[in-house]
Amino acid sequence: MLRRNRTKRHQYREFFAEGVTTINAAIRHDWKFHSIWFCRERPLSDWAESVLQQANAAEHYEVTAGMLEKLSEKEDQSELVAVLEMPPDDPGRLKLERDFVVIVADSPANPGNLGTLIRSADAFGSAGVIVTGHATDVYDPRTIRASVGSLFSLPVIRLAGPAQVASWLEVVKSSGHDPLVAALDPDGGHDLRNTPAYGPVVLIAGNENRGVSSGYEAMSSVALRIPMEGAANSLNVAVAVSIALYEIRRQRGDP
Repeated sequence: MLRRNRTKRHQYREFFAEGVTTINAAIRHDWKFHSIWFCRERPLSDWAESVLQQANAAEHYEVTAGMLEKLSEKEDQSELVAVLEMPPDDPGRLKLERDFVVIVADSPANPGNLGTLIRSADAFGSAGVIVTGHATDVYDPRTIRASVGSLFSLPVIRLAGPAQVASWLEVVKSSGHDPLVAALDPDGGHDLRNTPAYGPVVLIAGNENRGVSSGYEAMSSVALRIPMEGAANSLNVAVAVSIALYEIRRQRGDP
């Protein structure tokens, strides 16, 4: 089952999706639907009928209400569920305009955190997200749900680790960009607020428990800390990325 089995998802390069926001986002951004599963024991809503027409799925499967209930993981059972094709993990999908910001998520462990990070990257105009290492799955239903549709509007790609990111950076530099490579670190030597970030930026966010790995530390030209008060000595990775992205936009005077 694609919903539960990560290995199967990546073997077939397909993933499970449901919910109005998720499916509408996939249609709006022209993702490829492999199949849609639904039940006509009760009349379908106008929305569900429109999805069957607009999604251009290769296959439609009419199933029993009991089967659809097993396929859906929502408490308020979905009218239909879909299987979509994964796009390629190609860094060429990243939107590298003049002053781009790309997030590198180093081995994120929590699907909710990763989905929220993707949503924030989308909201603050990031060029995309690179997910590396032994990480939670980008196409885990919990990640997709937490992204609230942003997974479908923002390029999110997977690379193996720092060596592959370093190779991508060489390609980026050869194309005329010279990004600031900055790691978010609670003990970083530079205050986020006082570090200019006007040009292209590659922002590295470490694992929730281990922080930024040594490979990324060596790659980074600056370690940024977010000033904090009170008893907390660290922030949720999605919160930290959101704050950093907001500060970059503030410095640039972006609306």
